[in-house]
Order: sequence, then structure tokens, then C-alpha cells
Amino acid sequence: MPDPAAGPVMTAPELEAYLRERIPLTRAMAVEVRSAGIDGVEVHAPLAPNINHRDTVFGGSASAVAIVAAWSALHVRMRAAGLDVRLVIRRNTMSYERPIATGFTATAAPPVGDAWDKLVATVERGRPARVNVHAQLHCEGQLMGELDGEFAVLPKT
Repeated sequence: MPDPAAGPVMTAPELEAYLRERIPLTRAMAVEVRSAGIDGVEVHAPLAPNINHRDTVFGGSASAVAIVAAWSALHVRMRAAGLDVRLVIRRNTMSYERPIATGFTATAAPPVGDAWDKLVATVERGRPARVNVHAQLHCEGQLMGELDGEFAVLPKT
């Protein structure tokens, strides 16, 4: 539940517009936000703008879409909590289970429980924090890949 004094929860269309304006790569990759809320996000990308020489999704595109989902999950939750921060990917590991031959989705959720509480407490003290976010890639109901990302959460100064 967001803090009542915090900002409104960003909707899927608002998040998509923000991504397309602030992260132009999402526009080139035709990323669509299917759902967005404090519990997580789902984004979709079609094959055509993300295709490789084997007529499957380019690995870099798959990784980028997973990072966008993970970043977006944090962004939406932070904004709803009224936290004005900068979020940047610090490091990530991507695993690919099989080639993706059509449009695909990436889902991610922000941390919950103690991990969320610790993150918020650190940021509210004006200190930078690190947080891990997991994202999954799916295509036609099958798990196609997974991202483990570490993000730096930097208070704005």
C-alpha cells in the first residue's frame, strides 16, 4: 500500500510515455507497458525491431527489455512512495533458456518486506542504496530468460 502522503501510482500509459521520452531506446525497440503498479510491471516487445541474424530476438534486446522491466518496477514503487531518487543499473547477470522467436514479455517486481523497508530507510537518510531486482522473460507461456540486476538508488541532491 503506498503512503497516503506519497505520489499517485503511475499507470501503464504514463510509464510507457515516460520511458519513450526519457529512454529513447524503448521507442526504437517498440516496448509497450502492459501493466504497472506498486507490485510490479510487465512490458512487451515485438520481434521485428529486436530481430537478429537468426530470425530470433537479439540477446542485447532481450537483456535491455529485462533491465527496463526491473528499472520500471523500482521507479513506479519509489514514485508511489514519494521518494525522489535516481535509479541506475549497477550490474546484472542475464541467463537465456532458449531462443525467442516472436514477441515477448518481461516482468519484474520491486523488493518487499524487510528489503523494501531497509531501502526506504537508507534513502530517507539521504544515503545511496543498492537493491536487487529479478526479472523474467516469457514467450508463449514459457520462461525464456532471467535477469538478476543490482541497481544503485541515489538520492537527488
